[in-house]
Amino acid sequence: MAGPNLVLIALFTYRPLFENIYYSTLNWTLGATTATSVGLANYREFFTSPDAASILTTTAVFTVATVGGSMVLGLMVALVLNRRVRGVGFARAAVFSPFVLSGVGVGLVWLFIFDPVVGVIGALLRAVGRTSPEWFNDPTLTLVMVIIVYVWKNLGYVAVIYLAGLQSINKDLLEAAAIDGAGPRRTFFSIVLPLLSPTTFFVLLTSILNSLQAFDLLRIMNPLGRGTNTLIYEAYLQAFAGSNRVGYSATISTVLFGLLVVLTIVQLVLLERRVHYR
Repeated sequence: MAGPNLVLIALFTYRPLFENIYYSTLNWTLGATTATSVGLANYREFFTSPDAASILTTTAVFTVATVGGSMVLGLMVALVLNRRVRGVGFARAAVFSPFVLSGVGVGLVWLFIFDPVVGVIGALLRAVGRTSPEWFNDPTLTLVMVIIVYVWKNLGYVAVIYLAGLQSINKDLLEAAAIDGAGPRRTFFSIVLPLLSPTTFFVLLTSILNSLQAFDLLRIMNPLGRGTNTLIYEAYLQAFAGSNRVGYSATISTVLFGLLVVLTIVQLVLLERRVHYR
């Protein structure tokens, strides 16, 4: 019964994966009918390139900022939504809705918001006598802009997962803590947060994988990639934005795949030991 599914997985997941690794050993230009085997030359070129450190640093900053921001703000939102008040259902839907929106649409809307001339942020700053930052010309501000939008878009996903974890906590434990005189802060850090460790582990794992593969917002909000060249976006630029170096692009994709595997193994081996399954 599992045979058809295994065939589809092998055909559309593992076959492209191994083909990409093979392509990374080729000097191949997009559209060319022939390719030359160069062994590990593409890998040596990438890791010795002056741009490699910048690309890896940008990838790390983007991932840490988006994952950390989404998890912290998502937990805070989940705590607020974990209450029986009027309109909480609508609030939950409103928080989650950006996650299911198209990344292209979200990027286009936020481009208008950040526009220094006609954007909402620029108008608010001018109203208080300030000028709008040059979000699109400063590479550092461009990265900050994309991080803000990515956190906003994925905040609802993290909040909903944390909300499910909060609602699964045994209320008897919270009542017992209250009877023993534990305040809200002590209850959160000593009972709620440890019991949320399985949820935190799941959110951390999925958020890191998603952030490392984020592409649509980067493509829409900064087509040239200045300041936002993560590994996956650099792979796109090398293959389709001028140089058409498919082999070199496959090399960067393989490096990203290796990074994902290492991070996943580290989390499964080290972090899961700290998870308290109830």
